Amino acid sequence: MSPSGGFDLPPVRGRLRTAVALAPLTWFRVGGPAGFLFQPADTEDLAAFLAARPTGLPVLPMGVASNLLVRDGGIDGVVIRFGGPLARVTVADRTLIAGAGALDQRVAATAARAGLSGLEFMIGIPGTIGGAVRMNAGAFGGETADRLIWAEALDEAGRQHRLSREELGLSYRSSRLPEGWVVLRAAFALAPGDPGAISRRMAAIREERERNQPLRVATGGSTFKNPPGEKAWRLIDAAGCRGLRHGRAMVSEKHCNFLVNTGGASAAEIEELGEMVRARVRAQSGIDLSWEIHRVGRNRVREEAA
Repeated sequence: MSPSGGFDLPPVRGRLRTAVALAPLTWFRVGGPAGFLFQPADTEDLAAFLAARPTGLPVLPMGVASNLLVRDGGIDGVVIRFGGPLARVTVADRTLIAGAGALDQRVAATAARAGLSGLEFMIGIPGTIGGAVRMNAGAFGGETADRLIWAEALDEAGRQHRLSREELGLSYRSSRLPEGWVVLRAAFALAPGDPGAISRRMAAIREERERNQPLRVATGGSTFKNPPGEKAWRLIDAAGCRGLRHGRAMVSEKHCNFLVNTGGASAAEIEELGEMVRARVRAQSGIDLSWEIHRVGRNRVREEAA
């Protein structure tokens, strides 16, 4: 398929490009191109695009791609990136409203500056609010569902919906948000807090993350979900996978629930290494680890072989 896939796209007010390299936009620094990359001007621009897009053209919202593995064959469809009004953060009384493109860490810092407590844990999550809502992101003892009031999203036809926390069905690293819907923004209920205590908690999270996670290498977020009553990293370590290599991909020696691109790795090498880890953990403990990193796009190797 050609990068554009032969699709005739509707006019937009934002920026729409074809055959855009995605590897530089992802934390892993791997992956093929997007057929299209769309940066909408605002909600109305995005809604109109979704309503008028050609039938069969897939859409993938992408934040900073900290928990995303784009396969080597790239993505046949439209990757949506959020900025401007779609990344805005506002605070009114005790409610914080954040656009889908707002960085989780910026949201935490905004709440702290307003003297509001409840989102300190987000300072340790290197993603955006759109992804946080869809996967109920969490870390350091907190998760998105704890403070979420509602989220707004566009369905596949561009119609806007406001969904309560209950309607979203948030659970461990998942939600019931329909596939193909695009998160626009979310509202959080916070509580007044002592500014000093909030700052100390956020500083402690930063220090813990610095101490325990590989931060200055090409990596993603946590690779696998924690099974009930277990920690993924402990199972991986017990299976002898710490430091395991496959091509130019490696299991981090600092935190073995992180995979690392040591330089020039392919997406296939990273994904295959993850499957090697899953197989070793299964053999050692009988537990099947589930991917937390989202793997998207086409696998070039398989398609060329076919």
